[in-house]
Amino acid sequence: MLIVIAGFPGAFIHAFFSGSLLIETIFSLDGLGLPGFESVLNRDYPVVFGTLFIFSLVGLVVNLISDLASMWIDPRIDFEAREV
Repeated sequence: MLIVIAGFPGAFIHAFFSGSLLIETIFSLDGLGLPGFESVLNRDYPVVFGTLFIFSLVGLVVNLISDLASMWIDPRIDFEAREV
C-alpha cells in the first residue's frame, strides 16, 4: 500500500499535465496547457516561465503531500536528520 501512496499522486499529476494540452484542444477548454504550448511556439518567455512555475509548484506540492501521507501511513518513516 505504501508504494501506491508514494507513486500514484505523482503519476496522476504527470499524466494530468501532459494530457492537458490534448484535452484542451479536443474539448475547446481553457487551461494552462494550450497557452503554454502556444507561448513556446511564439517565444513568449514570460508566459512560458509562468506556466513552468505553476506546473513545477503543483508537482512539488503533490510530492510533499505524498511524502506526508506515506509518513502518516507508516510511522516507521521519519524525515528527521540522523547522524551516522
